[in-house]
Amino acid sequence: MRARHLASLFAASAIVLGACGGSDDSNSDAGEASGDGGCTVGVSWNNYQEERWAKWDEPAIQAAIEAAGGTYISNDAKSSAETQASNLENLISQGAKVLIVLAQDGTAIKPAVTSAIEAGVPVIAYDRLIEDPKALYITFDNKGVGKLEAEEIFKRVPTGKYVIVKGNKADANSDFLREGMEEVIGAAVAAGDITIVSETYTDNWDPKNAQATMEQVLTAEGNEVDAVLAQNDGMAGGVIAALEAQGLAGKVPVSGQDAEQAALNRVALGTQALTVWKDARELGTSAGEAAIALCANPDASAISGASPFTTPGGNSISSIFLTPLPITQENLDVVIEAGWTTQENVCQGVTAGSVAACP
Repeated sequence: MRARHLASLFAASAIVLGACGGSDDSNSDAGEASGDGGCTVGVSWNNYQEERWAKWDEPAIQAAIEAAGGTYISNDAKSSAETQASNLENLISQGAKVLIVLAQDGTAIKPAVTSAIEAGVPVIAYDRLIEDPKALYITFDNKGVGKLEAEEIFKRVPTGKYVIVKGNKADANSDFLREGMEEVIGAAVAAGDITIVSETYTDNWDPKNAQATMEQVLTAEGNEVDAVLAQNDGMAGGVIAALEAQGLAGKVPVSGQDAEQAALNRVALGTQALTVWKDARELGTSAGEAAIALCANPDASAISGASPFTTPGGNSISSIFLTPLPITQENLDVVIEAGWTTQENVCQGVTAGSVAACP
């Protein structure tokens, strides 16, 4: 029933697009992909309130689509899996011919994604996996991100008590990150050199939940914690707030990812050991360009740069993986020179000359 409903919505949207496309008779599918303005791409954000989506990802996606003559539309699920499912239908009813979906819950959204694809609307699983073999999965190497996080922390703390603060359980990235971490610390854990005193998922990757978890761990362990593998910068901020309350900020190394502005400053200050930079401008551009290409040819395997990836669910899905970069005090200049941040932001409150990026 959902597939038929989506199909009818798609057909209706196609009629609307035809009516809005002007009198140019060259407005064919191939013409749409090459820039005649007929390709409307709908983006479903899981939670637009997170810093990176509005600051980096969306502008890059929109610019790539509009550079090819397409139209960008979007909506926000506000962390609700149920809302996101209806949001896909809403985007199609507005004329979306391709969907880019940042999944709140990769499992919950799968029926709506499958129905859209069956109705002739290609789907890009953006940054987070959706287990549909006909979708295109575009992300950074999340297992690699976890490995980079653990390598820096393990270099600093090869033995001791570790806390692992994972992301949302419904997000496959949380487990990909954990797999990467395991490659680094697994042997030390097996040998008894590292003891994992706490390992928990965090609803919605919420910094407040991460802070509460860390507060509980510090109480249970009598503040005797040696290292924290926090899977992203937002949660790292919550963890560091809990450490700071106990006079431990900067003494217990904490990882993160996303190169958020506050996190880059924490790295310079020394309260966060590293953040893993995933240049979301590259990710957004890749997704926007792929969406335009899918307008002309809905076959995900035909997208330039895509290769098969076997998912945890055993599906083979066409995927594009971008390469992340760890950022520590030693190479903060990289993100400054790339225009990702400013020296003023990075060096706020930092003693001049204590960090190379803050002379």
